[in-house]
Amino acid sequence: MPVDKFTLLESSCVPLPNENVDTDQIIPARFLKATSREGFGENLFRDWRFSPSGEPVKDFVLNQAQYSGQVLLAGKNFGSGSSREHAAWAIADYGFKVVVSSFFADIFRNNALNNGVLPITVTPEFLEKLFLAVAKNNEQKVVVDLEKQELRFNDESCDFEINPYKKDCLLNGFDDIDYLLAKKENIQAFEDKD
Repeated sequence: MPVDKFTLLESSCVPLPNENVDTDQIIPARFLKATSREGFGENLFRDWRFSPSGEPVKDFVLNQAQYSGQVLLAGKNFGSGSSREHAAWAIADYGFKVVVSSFFADIFRNNALNNGVLPITVTPEFLEKLFLAVAKNNEQKVVVDLEKQELRFNDESCDFEINPYKKDCLLNGFDDIDYLLAKKENIQAFEDKD
């Protein structure tokens, strides 16, 4: 699955205030049989989205038509549990480009960045303001400016941190291999020095 270039995103949000969401809740283990990244989005939060008989759970946020967008607002400690990369695959395949939380598990953060999903860590206070804004207006837009490392909505804004290498990869739509290939001439010039 190619990674899109990411510079500026303006989108509405999908609020999921649950805390301590682990990777098995993001994508249950029984759906990990495939080795390609495609198709995992249909099982994102499967056990929350659907009843055991396969019927959509009406009050789960992904089944509510009033919420849409490429930004997932998540409660504290998102992506804990196992190190499965499939969780990031499912989030990306569903269409989310950004996940905002006050805390991410480190392995999930890295897996997300490796798959073109930007995890943004904000203060608990900022996250609460954003959840409240979306509760008042389900079409509330946020602006994510990767170049400036800034998240904005209404009159609120906050800066966020990102590894400079991963920032460069997202801005250029590179995965790790693409990044190396883009540096091929520099690598060859270095090798030819001797």
